[in-house]
Amino acid sequence: MKNKLLSVMGVLLVAILLITACSPAATPVEEVATTAPAADDNAAAPAANDDAEAPAGEVTEIRWFIGLGAGGNPEEIEKEEAFVEKFNAAHGDQYKLVLDVVPNETAYDVLKTQIASGDVPDIVGPVGVRGLASFEGAWLDLSPYIEATDYNISEFPPELIEFYQFGTGQQLFLPFAVYPSAMWYNRDLFDEAGLEYPPHKWGAPYADGDEWNWDKVRELSLLLTVDAEGNDATMEEFDPDNITQFGYDSQWQDIRADWTYFQAASFVGEDGKAQMPEAWREAAHWYYKGMWEEHFIPNGSYVNSDMLAQGNPFGSGRLAMTPINTWFTCCYQDATNWDVAAIPAYEGEITGKVHADTFGILRGAKNPEAAFGVLALFLDDYAPELLAVYGGLPARESLQEDAVAAMSAQYPNVDINVFVEALNYPDDPSHESGMPNFLKASDTYATFASLYENTPDLDIDAELDKMIEELQAVFDEVQ
Repeated sequence: MKNKLLSVMGVLLVAILLITACSPAATPVEEVATTAPAADDNAAAPAANDDAEAPAGEVTEIRWFIGLGAGGNPEEIEKEEAFVEKFNAAHGDQYKLVLDVVPNETAYDVLKTQIASGDVPDIVGPVGVRGLASFEGAWLDLSPYIEATDYNISEFPPELIEFYQFGTGQQLFLPFAVYPSAMWYNRDLFDEAGLEYPPHKWGAPYADGDEWNWDKVRELSLLLTVDAEGNDATMEEFDPDNITQFGYDSQWQDIRADWTYFQAASFVGEDGKAQMPEAWREAAHWYYKGMWEEHFIPNGSYVNSDMLAQGNPFGSGRLAMTPINTWFTCCYQDATNWDVAAIPAYEGEITGKVHADTFGILRGAKNPEAAFGVLALFLDDYAPELLAVYGGLPARESLQEDAVAAMSAQYPNVDINVFVEALNYPDDPSHESGMPNFLKASDTYATFASLYENTPDLDIDAELDKMIEELQAVFDEVQ
């Protein structure tokens, strides 16, 4: 069953991503001032950069930009630095790989500035759907390089190869990794509370026979949220100003990701207008009440406190549950006794959010031929090593079985099959799908997120309606 699921991984991934590729919501970067301008059209052809290619026998410097997706956390940077040292030792007669790591919160603006100034990195990634949509129009067509080097793409699912053409007829990217999500939980905190663990089988009930849904998550989270005196959040004596352990948080994800666990949806309606999906409205209420009334979800102040590892609640060992992708294997830190369970249902349906990452070459790259040579090594010889750094499952079919075995060996106490099964429940449309005026639209809903994570006593419906009005105004700027 495991192998069968992995063999169709590419097809399942396409199901969540085709919406992004086909959506009229995604706006080419050259049309929007708030997104990165594309490089000069002349840079799209390999010949345009011939003067920048190093003469035969000389070492070509390849700048590798990291930050649009995974890779910017300290634990990952350490591994990336070790990888670069190993790579350069093996290929130093041909390439010199140079890291350019930027924190995710600033990476989009930094790369936009670099492109505008002509200081274009050679390889960008790992980068997911959101990053691709943010810089649509700026990516190099890899087709000439694939043809010139006779690069073998036969081991990738054909549907995934076609997807990465983005409807342009150009092979803008090649597949690399997928990152399914699951409900991570801290065994120690469940044991201390005397509670059964969440179900590992997708669609199965909780141990007491109740449906494994978001009402059940709330019920357990209240019992798993504890103050300094040992009172849980169901008790009258509970002190919400002195909490030492929380039941639930959806960390390191924006509100589109948070709410997608209730139902896959979009801020963009079928008519292209801004909308607030009802399931997302309910999710917003669930989260806000959990933060400010029932206190089983940490608000912004708690999230950024030393107690919760300054923004890594689950890694602090003081959070019982978080739904997050496999890439979080980078950063569980003090939550050493963890496992994963199925994502809960909402109104009988389950949505297991999936990320997909790859590497891209920008059209203004100074050394595109050398960059493609390095990219090919990333996707072939070094794929298992990079997948281990980023906690991904491979898109290359020949690597899938070994990758699951390696992850199982690395985390022997974790039910890795939960992640594999998650690929049967992708979010379609993807929570990272395109929107008009993408970066400015993203800033608009991020402003709302900051408000509701840091401000009590809001009229949430009024604030949601206001956000949708603001999104529509942002959409209208490019229509």
